[in-house]
Amino acid sequence: MIIGFGNDLCNIERIQGSLDRFGEKFEKRCFTEGEIAKARKRMRTAETYAKRFAAKEACAKALGTGVPRRGVHWKMMEVINLPSGKPTLSLTEGAAKRLAEITPDGYVAHVHLTMTDDHPWAEAQVIIEAHPS
Repeated sequence: MIIGFGNDLCNIERIQGSLDRFGEKFEKRCFTEGEIAKARKRMRTAETYAKRFAAKEACAKALGTGVPRRGVHWKMMEVINLPSGKPTLSLTEGAAKRLAEITPDGYVAHVHLTMTDDHPWAEAQVIIEAHPS
């Protein structure tokens, strides 16, 4: 069963503006060390960050909280890639706690993520499913 759904659209130029204005301070506020390392290796850094920013917003919506609310903050949601390359989210601290709160007893939650960009937009969708354990 679906227990959460979130969608977000992010302007890549706005993310580039934040990078230009705040640089590392912006990166460290919103992204994990792994996400920063990945983005810095890419030629299209702003697009990489914009997709991840949208993913975090979509995830917070799927959790029913928004950011930063109810103990869910930016760095508690990390976009990672499975061995296949498929993106997903790793949740820690308050985000993991919130996921546990919305997951029915006897069920296991699975977070699905898709991201895309087409300048000047980046978009992400998150679906949280619960399956009987």
